[in-house]
Amino acid sequence: MKDAANPVNKQLFPNPFIEQRADPWIYRHSDGYYYFTASVPEFDRIELRRAKGLTELAESTPVVVWTKPDMGPMSALIWAPEIHFIEEKWYIYFAAAPSEEIVDGLFNHRMFVLENASSNPLEGNWTEKGKIHTAWDTFALDATSFSHKGKQYLVWAQKAPHIAGNSNLYISELENPWTLRGEQVLLTKPELSWEIIGFKVNEGPAVLARNGKLFITYSASATDHHYCMGLLTANADCDPLDAAAWSKSPQPVFQTSEQTGQYGPGHSCFTVAEDGLENVLVYHARSYKEIVGNPLYDPNRHARIKKIDWDEDGNPVFGEPEADDPS
Repeated sequence: MKDAANPVNKQLFPNPFIEQRADPWIYRHSDGYYYFTASVPEFDRIELRRAKGLTELAESTPVVVWTKPDMGPMSALIWAPEIHFIEEKWYIYFAAAPSEEIVDGLFNHRMFVLENASSNPLEGNWTEKGKIHTAWDTFALDATSFSHKGKQYLVWAQKAPHIAGNSNLYISELENPWTLRGEQVLLTKPELSWEIIGFKVNEGPAVLARNGKLFITYSASATDHHYCMGLLTANADCDPLDAAAWSKSPQPVFQTSEQTGQYGPGHSCFTVAEDGLENVLVYHARSYKEIVGNPLYDPNRHARIKKIDWDEDGNPVFGEPEADDPS
């Protein structure tokens, strides 16, 4: 059943939601808690926080659950952690590099996985399950996982040796939360004009299922004010590994708004409001356009949230990123 079209919701959440937390991820678990993690400006650790209410996350105390080692493949630039609950255990996906060195225009990130069997992931032991091995040993990041028709899938961003640009989006079925099963399938590569500004980038995938459809949002272009969100759509009855089942929106679905003073919104995920019904978009954006130096090291990509509307065809309507609250 489709949701009826409705006007854009008024702002119901504080904005910014949590300051200086890029690549935000919020997951609501069956225990009634919301769990939040994100990249920290120092890129040196993974934090978790939890709260019963969505807005209470902003005031909750973060707990450091993992800190990078001084040397090795996970010793630099800890990016974009996500927490998932799969087969009765907690997992954190994240990207890390052996150094901050850039070679041929790219960092040297790979994807890694942590596991925790505790009922409360802020407690217990997080064990390192190692690197996710893909078809190529190349720049890879932003792993996310979802379940569909009894199968678990991984979607991620990776540099392909034979495709120009920084990263494309791929999907594969999972053997277990840290091991791919079968082939990896190309879902999208940066080719439209708004996907290739500064860098050719498709990254930061997030999956949402609703109205008989599967949606994957992703982010494109450089991480300054050109950063924006694209959308892939498929019928929920499809095989997610069938690349032809997915269609790409020709225009960005969420982007910079000069009117509201929000720049470079992206790296989204989805959660639900306390009623368990309304979908909520989680993303980061800056409140200024001009950046001194490398945008990556500007700490003011703040985590933000807003409700999602739906059009008469059952597709998400993200509207504009909302202005910061008056100080």
